Amino acid sequence: MNTWRLLYTPPAKGAWNMAVDESILEHIQRAQALPTLRLYAWDPPCLSLGHAQSFKDVDVERVKSHGWEVVRRLTGGRAILHTDELTYSVTGSASEPILSGSILESYNRIAQALMFAMHDLDLPVEMKGEANHATLETNPVCFEVPSTYEITVNGKKLIGSAQARKKESVLQHGSLPLTGDLTRICEALIFEDEASRQNAKERLLARATTVESVIGVKTDWEKATQSFVKGFESQLGIHFQRGELSRSESERAEELVKEKYANSIWTERS
Repeated sequence: MNTWRLLYTPPAKGAWNMAVDESILEHIQRAQALPTLRLYAWDPPCLSLGHAQSFKDVDVERVKSHGWEVVRRLTGGRAILHTDELTYSVTGSASEPILSGSILESYNRIAQALMFAMHDLDLPVEMKGEANHATLETNPVCFEVPSTYEITVNGKKLIGSAQARKKESVLQHGSLPLTGDLTRICEALIFEDEASRQNAKERLLARATTVESVIGVKTDWEKATQSFVKGFESQLGIHFQRGELSRSESERAEELVKEKYANSIWTERS
């Protein structure tokens, strides 16, 4: 049986959430942690930018007016407003069978677990085929365009995921919007004018969705986490051990908050 650690962490600030994922990654590089599935949430809501995305996309004044935060991810992709969602991270060695091979191969394996989880929540999901990467690179909103092996419902994106590889270790994280207005992200980004902002909102609603929008009822965070665990266990043959962050992981996460994720040099680069 393939044993992994299962972490549930309480809603937290964006800088801490990203620092924890990188701290786990570093500990896995040193063989000081089991492969880990972490399930978490954000408080307050936070706009996360992809690793290479320009901070110029951010409407700083609007973000502040809503009381939101901004953080930059270690992984790629485009902007996501994290609120009313379940966020997952998968961290392990690149030699771990589930994460081995190419990025797309490991992405596909994890997608099988995500598909199972969504079916467990009674969502009629499908898996997206090859993506138009030219479109992905020019669009600031992550949820407007599905990437390869991402999960869709009736052609609308449901789960957005991204992966990073560092020193023979792998971090993949993604988000499942449970409820709420997906167009709120357009309040956090720069547009030429208000007509462009409104057009972006309409495109987003046409191309992305939430769990509640699909099944018509609210699904709470705890129920969604149970489905994720079932999906990883049944599709990937994982046996989970409930765990906590080690003292070393927690201390390193606090260092990374100060050095990196709450630091404008990292977050606000163009």
